[in-house]
Amino acid sequence: MKLLTFAVPCYNSQDYMERCIDSILPGGEDIEILIVDDGSKDRTAEIADAYERKYPGIVRAIHQENGGHGEAVNTGIRNATGLYFKVVDSDDWVDAESYQMILEKLRELAGGRVMVDMMLANYVYEKEGARHKKVMRQTGFPRDQIFTWNDVKHFHKGHYILMHSVIYRTQLLRECGLELPKHTFYVDNIYVYKPLPSVQNIYYMDVDFYRYYIGREDQSVNEKVMISRIDQQIRVNKIMIDDVNLRKVANLKCRKYMFNYLEIITVVSTIMLIRSGTEENLEKKRELWRYIKEKDISLFHKLRCGIMGRAMNLPGRSGRKISVAAYRISQKVIGFN
Repeated sequence: MKLLTFAVPCYNSQDYMERCIDSILPGGEDIEILIVDDGSKDRTAEIADAYERKYPGIVRAIHQENGGHGEAVNTGIRNATGLYFKVVDSDDWVDAESYQMILEKLRELAGGRVMVDMMLANYVYEKEGARHKKVMRQTGFPRDQIFTWNDVKHFHKGHYILMHSVIYRTQLLRECGLELPKHTFYVDNIYVYKPLPSVQNIYYMDVDFYRYYIGREDQSVNEKVMISRIDQQIRVNKIMIDDVNLRKVANLKCRKYMFNYLEIITVVSTIMLIRSGTEENLEKKRELWRYIKEKDISLFHKLRCGIMGRAMNLPGRSGRKISVAAYRISQKVIGFN
């Protein structure tokens, strides 16, 4: 068994995938890299096959019909032989020094008496043109020790685990029934969210491991692109509501964290619908909140009555302007988009 499987979903990634793969290769025989070619039409498949030939036993090229990012991740999970599993998008990369520290710690944890379900590290916004690189840390989580949800002192609004932050135990992903929808953007939120009730033991290393590139005009987190794909954002939002009944999450701190996570995703959906400025999308905003209300009236009231829910649902045109202003402030703080 390998120590760590990396899944690298690729779709028409010929221009940048080599930087990503080359950053992971120094893991050597402890790792495997699954390059999942998701029906690419450029040289992605050719590049993937070349890596497999050059690094047998470490790199595997998997070719499939186009199913979207989620299906590429599903394929990675199905084919992984590593004890742990990590997704690295093909336009991102990992930091060399932090990477070796992560591997050393995973080797130690793999030989320990307590099985760690989730390992966390920092990610860095590599934003095109930005002089200052924003580092996203796991604020409030104990560092350099195995801990449980009960050991977490506090959760900050606006802080949530991204796919970039997390390394999951592979078998946990399979046992929790994770299956990401095909042809849907923003499924990384489901990827992080759904397994959380199954997570018992956690380890956080305060190292800047993952480099998250932001800057391509066609990137899914570009605001104009997000608005154009708002139906997919809403779909992910609804799946998160449907997949996990928060009242049945046994650990209260885990439940609180997951509520905060769902709250943020719902705010993003709401603000993008407002930002579009169309009557059609304002109706979709009302429909989303009706959906939540019909699914879980208690969850609806909790989301609606929180400070973020109130800010996103102020009435009238002036209320929508205030909502957008609050969003703009959060962009400045987080460095997102």
